[in-house]
Amino acid sequence: METILLSTEDSLVRAFDPPRGVTALVGGGGKTTLMLRLASELSQKGARVIVTTTTHIFPPDGIPTLNPASPEEARAALLREPLVCLGKPAEDGKLCSPDLPIGEMERLADYIFVEADGAKQLPLKAPAAHEPVIPPETRLVVAVAGLDGAGRPIRDAAFRPALYAALCEKTEEDAVCARDIARVLAHPEGQRKSVTEDMRFAVLLNKADDDARRRTALAVAAELERYAPERAVIAALGGERT
Repeated sequence: METILLSTEDSLVRAFDPPRGVTALVGGGGKTTLMLRLASELSQKGARVIVTTTTHIFPPDGIPTLNPASPEEARAALLREPLVCLGKPAEDGKLCSPDLPIGEMERLADYIFVEADGAKQLPLKAPAAHEPVIPPETRLVVAVAGLDGAGRPIRDAAFRPALYAALCEKTEEDAVCARDIARVLAHPEGQRKSVTEDMRFAVLLNKADDDARRRTALAVAAELERYAPERAVIAALGGERT
């Protein structure tokens, strides 16, 4: 496993090396921020990029958003703008999965980034039975965890805290430690759920905003070594909806 400590000036694309095609993001603590940063960086380099969801996301600011009725409509949108968001209007001002299948998107864009999990803006997450919704076309899965969850009780830091506590073999009142974060990130019923053998798997340890959190991130990365994800990227991407 490679551990990458990212500065604010470093390239996220270089850090994660996303393949052409579909990348899915799961977990909590910064999925949307990561998705939009990767998409923006690639589109600025001349790639055609789609961001979308298999769950629910808020429409991203400054990015054309549509639910195309046909591949031709989506192709025309990508000719006008190199980066578009595809989604169907849903409740609470959010978007849900668009009508256009992921397989059709692959024929139109160089890169497709899919938010495949929800965390209710909490830093950590354990998936329920119906989660995550990772498209079968996915080539890379990035599991995200917010380091601001460390040291807090599981009930306060994790979405679906009972499930998170069970994966850690703790109670919801217990505090989250580095070992817990690593365990859930790599667990086949945690963030590695539905990740098949032909999919690459990487981790983002986000919100490494100070020395204490960077030390926690390095401790999580050390624990992750035993589970052998492809890479663990340590960064401070800022706070957006997750």
